[in-house]
Amino acid sequence: MERVAVNGIELAYRTWGEGDVTVLFIHGNLASKEWISLAAPHFPRGIRTIAIDWRGCGDSDKPTPLPDFANYAVAQHARDMLAALDALNVSFCHLATHSAGGLISTRMLLEQPQRFGRVFSLSPVAPQSILFPPEKVAFFGEMKKSKPLTRQIMAATCMSLFEPDSFAKGPVRFVADVGARGALFDTIVEQTFAVSDGIWFGTPDTLTKEAQSGELKGRMKEIIHPHLVAWGMLDAVIREQDLQVMTEEMPDCRLVAVPGVSHSMNVEAPELYAGYFGAWFGGLAC
Repeated sequence: MERVAVNGIELAYRTWGEGDVTVLFIHGNLASKEWISLAAPHFPRGIRTIAIDWRGCGDSDKPTPLPDFANYAVAQHARDMLAALDALNVSFCHLATHSAGGLISTRMLLEQPQRFGRVFSLSPVAPQSILFPPEKVAFFGEMKKSKPLTRQIMAATCMSLFEPDSFAKGPVRFVADVGARGALFDTIVEQTFAVSDGIWFGTPDTLTKEAQSGELKGRMKEIIHPHLVAWGMLDAVIREQDLQVMTEEMPDCRLVAVPGVSHSMNVEAPELYAGYFGAWFGGLAC
């Protein structure tokens, strides 16, 4: 794990592989760079993948959130990622995103379009964003106070790792052959209790503000970068119809519905995720 100084804080990052093709992985909410740790060893040769923890997440610094969460806004995360690329001397790269990382990438692509090539988005928050009513925001507070509740809710983002009947009866139980994926999931749950309140409460706040503004939704036609969007057919977080809007509005965007996985193919089926990743980025010249 290494660190890079940006915007008055330090962000933690990991690198896998080496080569002339660089891909930046941007994780989702309550997450970290480790969400691709099982998939990355299966990425093709010739690709350098950099995964950076958002401010407030993983091993990155966790500044105290402002009352309006402005220092944890989607736009701030985008500025952090762009500054990190500057500090790492990455002038051009491709993007791989997951969940809310997709909305961060939207702002990056619009801010510096010439800097990026292809985008592989796993179950992304689309440019129209997501509204969180007060009762849903309050539920994040309940999760933060209860590890069993958080584990149960986080399990819904990795549904294929668990016995289906355990979601209704609880607590959730791993399927028999879960292996290293189960260990990674347990690490993920532990990490959520180290993130900043700027993540627990700031992310739903800023996603709601993005949805209410409608700015990014109105600019989808400006995003000309080739997008491959992979959506797990068991996904209970992201609606397929929201991603269909992306394919209709963005000039070069295709959607693949993947059976047997839910919101987090990178954790649930890391080799399958690596297959999509490699098919999209493998063989590029830069």
